[in-house]
Amino acid sequence: MRLRSEQPELRDFDLPGVAPSRQKRSRETTLALLRAGAAMLRTRSLAELSIEALCAEVGATVGAFYSRFESKETYFNALMALAARDGEQRLNEIRRPSPDVGLDQLCHTIVSGIIAWIRKHEGVLRAALQHDDTRPDKWTPFKALARATTERATPLLLPAMGKGRKAAKTRAIAFGFQIVLGTLVNAILNDPGPLSLSSKEMETRLAGCLALLLQAEL
Repeated sequence: MRLRSEQPELRDFDLPGVAPSRQKRSRETTLALLRAGAAMLRTRSLAELSIEALCAEVGATVGAFYSRFESKETYFNALMALAARDGEQRLNEIRRPSPDVGLDQLCHTIVSGIIAWIRKHEGVLRAALQHDDTRPDKWTPFKALARATTERATPLLLPAMGKGRKAAKTRAIAFGFQIVLGTLVNAILNDPGPLSLSSKEMETRLAGCLALLLQAEL
């Protein structure tokens, strides 16, 4: 799983609720609004994200915003859809490793990819999690993406765990990802320490934790 460009592309704007535009300048304004909102959500909640401040950030009018997005909710849905789409594409690019790749390396590659995706969309993910209690449907695409990540990683990890006891090993992998993703969600929401989401050590220790759990199942 490789780290992609930090921003959405013009081709990504076929999104529900977003007014289409054939003009390049108009699409570029839409792109700028989405980039600015994703960046601003890193330091403020969705409730604190002002449409006026967002438009001022990119030099657009409030009218220009509402000509593209029906509402703030529609705008946030677009940010969510872009993050989910990026995650799905990353999953599709995972390839079966060569037989000589060990379990430790596999765990590190997969965990690093998950963390890279979360770092890229941290503000949007935090906003979705914060609204989970009142709008549980907002988090549903990411729950599905978490399940898909486990399902995609399982056939990559099983060969490195040896033959036999497939059901038990599959269950161990699922629980391992529950631990990994739960830790990362806590880091997004609360940042309790000692390791933050931005720490390289977070990748190393979480990958090691997953590897040890899977090795114990051997």
